[in-house]
Amino acid sequence: MPVSDNDRYVIRAGQTGHDAYETDLTVERAGWEWCSLRVLALPAGGRQEVTSGEAELLVLPLSGGCRVEVAGEAYDLTGRPEVWTAVTDYLYVPRHTTFVVSSADGGRFALPASKATADLPMRYCPVGEVVTTLRGTGDCSRQVNNYALGNTVQTSHLLACEVLTPGGNWSSYPPHKHDEHTEVERILEEIYYYEVRPAANGTTGMALQRIYPSPGKPIDVCAEVHSRDVVIMPYGYHGPSVAAPGYDLYYLNVMAGPAEDSTWLMTDDPHYTWLRQEWETGEVDPRLPMTPLNPQE
Repeated sequence: MPVSDNDRYVIRAGQTGHDAYETDLTVERAGWEWCSLRVLALPAGGRQEVTSGEAELLVLPLSGGCRVEVAGEAYDLTGRPEVWTAVTDYLYVPRHTTFVVSSADGGRFALPASKATADLPMRYCPVGEVVTTLRGTGDCSRQVNNYALGNTVQTSHLLACEVLTPGGNWSSYPPHKHDEHTEVERILEEIYYYEVRPAANGTTGMALQRIYPSPGKPIDVCAEVHSRDVVIMPYGYHGPSVAAPGYDLYYLNVMAGPAEDSTWLMTDDPHYTWLRQEWETGEVDPRLPMTPLNPQE
């Protein structure tokens, strides 16, 4: 009998890769219904045809810029040098769409996706539409960049954001869950895709991820994660995501579920929710923000 569920829910870098895709996590591989994620790596001058199928998705540059061509239209994404220095512009792509991604200088492009139940228009999203916030205080401080969550981007079911956590801090904390449909919670499958920033001396580091049971939902993950690893979270309390001292942590969150309101609602583990009250009087880690923040109206 296994001592944990790590082998089931932790997917190592390259394990699902093929052709131009570093990561190709399908709903079938995850063993659920809604969420998927591909990461496309293009060399300078590279191009790749992509089909959305039954899913809606974002073209979200991780590093570099790209052009997306679809149905005679072209969308140029400026992108960014890397996730640690800037937020990025991006593109919403509806289901039943075939398009080509090309990059003059090369780059890496995340394609977070969800099964869709509505046909929405293609939409270019400028950097100014990304809602950027700081969450937590002290050693629970982190930066959250919302791309399809709590902003003006309309989706059928897809929610997506990214989180930047300074080395030594705890993120995705207090632990929380979203595995019931109630007035205060939604059922949402979730993918965490990680990058760990090399230290100043060039060495590579790690982070830690925890998932544990919520009522009636047995799961037990406590894993060391590295750059380009993925953890899938079908249910249960998830958190913390711990950035090892000396190594900043990035993760891309992809969420989706059956509710038609495209809303992120969660509940904390009641043993830890008191920590949110402490944030009202604490100070944010001075290493934040890592990237410039967009002004909030």
